[in-house]
Amino acid sequence: MTKISDRREFLSKVGRAAVLAGSAPSVLQAALSTPAQAELITTLGRGSNRTMQCVGIKQGAALANARMTMPVNRPNDDEQLHPSQIGTHHKGLPHNETCEVDLVAYRALVRALETGRSADFEKIPLGGKIKLSNPQGGLAFDLEACDSHQTFMATPPALATAWRAGEMVEDYWMALLRDVNFADYSTNPTAAAATGELNKLTDFRGPKQKSLVTPQTLFRGCTPGDLAGPYVSQFLLQPFRFGALNVNQQYTTYSPGLDYLTDAASWLRVQNGQGPFEENAFDPKPRYIRNGRDLSAYVHFDGPYQPYLTAAQWMMQNDVPLNVGNPYEKSVTQEGFQTFGGPHVLSLLAEVSNRALKAVWYHKWYVHRTLRPEAYGGLVHWTSSGKRNYPLHSDVLNSEAVAKVFRKHGSYLLPVAYPEGCPQHPSYGQGHAAIAGACVTILKAFFSADTAVFFNPVEASSDGFSLVPYKGPDAWQMSVTNELHKLAGNIGMGRNMAGIHWRSDYDQALLLGEMVAISLLRDQRATFNERFEGFTFTRLNGTTVTV
Repeated sequence: MTKISDRREFLSKVGRAAVLAGSAPSVLQAALSTPAQAELITTLGRGSNRTMQCVGIKQGAALANARMTMPVNRPNDDEQLHPSQIGTHHKGLPHNETCEVDLVAYRALVRALETGRSADFEKIPLGGKIKLSNPQGGLAFDLEACDSHQTFMATPPALATAWRAGEMVEDYWMALLRDVNFADYSTNPTAAAATGELNKLTDFRGPKQKSLVTPQTLFRGCTPGDLAGPYVSQFLLQPFRFGALNVNQQYTTYSPGLDYLTDAASWLRVQNGQGPFEENAFDPKPRYIRNGRDLSAYVHFDGPYQPYLTAAQWMMQNDVPLNVGNPYEKSVTQEGFQTFGGPHVLSLLAEVSNRALKAVWYHKWYVHRTLRPEAYGGLVHWTSSGKRNYPLHSDVLNSEAVAKVFRKHGSYLLPVAYPEGCPQHPSYGQGHAAIAGACVTILKAFFSADTAVFFNPVEASSDGFSLVPYKGPDAWQMSVTNELHKLAGNIGMGRNMAGIHWRSDYDQALLLGEMVAISLLRDQRATFNERFEGFTFTRLNGTTVTV
């Protein structure tokens, strides 16, 4: 039986042998003895200089990536600490009445993940008709950028920790504040209660001002720029064009006050994957994004790189300067197009999105298998109602937010924004955030985003039907880079506001996406004919890098 590790070892040997092709075909022929492989060597020997240059570039990129130190990715050990698998993801498999997974089914899932055989994935018992979300995607190879298994994500918080409890308390408050406008956080009593409790938690790692959670930091992202200006990024508000189509960024959102999975029966049905599910109730009037409900609706069905495609269109149409490293910035006779021009940057957004997804899918299924907030909410419910006694930190069991949810819904379950709850793949890391980190990195590489600013920033009106000028004293900090960072934060935290992700899912996957994008840009450097000194831009942590 071929293990995943055996498969990768075999292919790595093939790669090492292939490197010898340029200077020692006989060595390669000895290593790879099939007729097809021998024919490849003969063909290379007859190839043109251009062909050999192409082979050399590809080999050089592969070797450079192979020199990367293989990171040690460590799970949080919940799979071993809790034999009942209460701390791991198993949505879609069969469960008992309190959503403890059928261990035979779970072992079948783990066996398929360990062998990587397609046939073993077909043997996984499901609890309903909803299928698992592409676990084999984490095994796909790429011919550009580092391999998905060479990427790193920090160990996520474990089930019983104060860190995990703090993230869950934040998710409960997000659910309670879903219909409160971001601009009203400074005056809303529920928002005040949220900041008060978050400041009292044993371990809360969201952004703060002078060591305190404030209305300005509440539910914001983790990057430089996230705290400046209104909550919503200008790239989700400003009008732009798709070709000849003028786009006014008013979006279809969901009707206020409607939350899901707040009763044990519907919650368990969803955990078992027993669809079909009801449809979200839509607000008949499109609105500018103004609250968590609107943002949850946006990130429910958005295309993978939709917000960053929007941002790219806006930057090109508003003459945001190209990065000073762009070779055509100094040319007097040429401009960029398929290299260093519009088609290049737009196509890269699609390329890097899929590569980021392959990387994060590896971490989701093959390293961490972390449970989702809605599943953790079940543990809170059964413990708080006295039916079970799960090892949860007291910060969440004694939370004011959890008590408010019980008074409102009659259960301790986390109210989520979607009838089907979360997708049927593990929580850590967040796919939306991995794409966000990758795409904003591409945009910062192509444009002089650090120096360009929004001179007339806006925010949504209270009803979402219009845009109004933003007059805050921090408007001068709203550079294109900061608003790109905020855009990534809006998308990532929007998934949290829907109740389907944790804060750590977002902030660590953001860094993963950045790593993938930088690796892809480095691979492409050797392919250009232009004299190219590299792109310099600000990373998500505020430092600069040249690629």
